[in-house]
Amino acid sequence: MPVPILKQGEVLIGSIQSALTDTDMIDFRGALADQVGKNRSRAVIIDVSGLDIIDSFTARTLQDITHTVKLKGAAAVVVGIQPQVAFAMVQLGLYLDGVATALDLDEGLALVNAMTAGWRARGQ
Repeated sequence: MPVPILKQGEVLIGSIQSALTDTDMIDFRGALADQVGKNRSRAVIIDVSGLDIIDSFTARTLQDITHTVKLKGAAAVVVGIQPQVAFAMVQLGLYLDGVATALDLDEGLALVNAMTAGWRARGQ
């Protein structure tokens, strides 16, 4: 099941609505990295509010996605981790080290705007 990737100005938003297979997660990672380059996006938001579980592969892939888009010059934020999912991740020792997170899409947009404000000021 492909993950929809929406373009909102200079921001790409990938919304994961249900559990994905490992192959779907890898495809999403590749599609998002491609879209960052094609659209010259300044930021990526990954909305995981539709997930009831984040397993170790998904957590690692989310980290990989954020690091990949950062290497391509875009900021990255993961939004919408449900409270019970966050609790389970901590219990399992799954952390999104180095990944910016926000409660919801609104906060994610505010965060990427703050993260990229300096880029705009320098005309990059």
